[in-house]
Amino acid sequence: MLLAGVVEGEDAWQVWPEIVRTRTPEQVLAEVAASGLRGRGGAGFPVAAKWAAARSSPDTVVVANGDEGDPGSYADRLLMEADPGRVLEGLALACFACGGRRGVVLVRSEYPRALARMRIAVEQARAGGHLGRRIHGTDVDLDVEVVEGSGSYVAGEETALVAGLEGGRGCARPRPPYPTQRGLWDAPTVVNNVETLAAVPWIVACGGDIYAARGTLSESGTKLVCLSERFARPGCYEVELGTPVLRIVVELGGGLREGSDLTVLQVGGPLGGFLAADQLDVPLSEADLAGRGAALGHAGLVAFDQQVEPEEVLRHVWEFAAAESCGACSPCRVGSRRGLEIVRTGAPTGQEYARLLRVMGEASLCAFGRRVPAAVRSLARAYGERLAGWDQ
Repeated sequence: MLLAGVVEGEDAWQVWPEIVRTRTPEQVLAEVAASGLRGRGGAGFPVAAKWAAARSSPDTVVVANGDEGDPGSYADRLLMEADPGRVLEGLALACFACGGRRGVVLVRSEYPRALARMRIAVEQARAGGHLGRRIHGTDVDLDVEVVEGSGSYVAGEETALVAGLEGGRGCARPRPPYPTQRGLWDAPTVVNNVETLAAVPWIVACGGDIYAARGTLSESGTKLVCLSERFARPGCYEVELGTPVLRIVVELGGGLREGSDLTVLQVGGPLGGFLAADQLDVPLSEADLAGRGAALGHAGLVAFDQQVEPEEVLRHVWEFAAAESCGACSPCRVGSRRGLEIVRTGAPTGQEYARLLRVMGEASLCAFGRRVPAAVRSLARAYGERLAGWDQ
């Protein structure tokens, strides 16, 4: 069985010793480029392009982002708890390809077990000679530290993450400059999520072209998909990108438990988007979901049955937005609170509500604020007449 691009049951650190002794950073970068691997944390940016942008300095830092914040997603937690060595090996390969000598693992504060496992794995890696000075007899130096996150949803956004690691408030920052240009303590910084890095050892060992043969032509590889507790068979499943969402829901999830009927499916977290039960014939890919007004995100699937009122779900989206906004920009800070106030009155307020959605979507500093209007509109479309007027 494959798990995030690695073979389950194989020990970690099987790839790194040979690569660091016999391959060049350029060769590792080339394999990842050939794989077409994109970030699995939601943005979907080509990994090789991000690495290449940060290769200008030996001070380059690579951060494994385990600050997984989407409710309904626990893929990163699973990887950090069950296979922390694999995550570290992927991080080491990323540092090698970028020419960096320092790696950081940021673990969500709500994941104490994952935090402990990652810290133990770092000590074991040092003891095994995989980290430290002159690794495996080469001139490569690399060390990794594990840091606990600050507990905020937006603190997982890469510029907010950098701010938090520097000891500041975890708020989004304007870009440019991008972290690959000036990130942690002004050094070039690459931020990849945990699932992304866990795929790298398999890609380097087996070949980027083999990895690229999975998935779709434009979005290669596999994705971990987390199914919520309302499914008959909840859990974390690995599927190829492009797998129909309907197949995941029916064949893997077994439909909903206790004879419930699926009404709406949330994809990729509260700000990812929503699909009606009769609209699940869509491939699991960023491009195809975007065509339905949704987003892949972390690919957590949360099911809502007929017992949940549409207004309750809508209110939850706005409550989440208001509670988790970092407050760095007015469109998101003020807009999310005003949106919640409008929802609590029970009816959209014509031009004001439409203008609020437009301003949030166009002027918010980061993807968090920009995604709120899209998520609200997709929810209104999924429920149809039951949320008429909320999709302005």
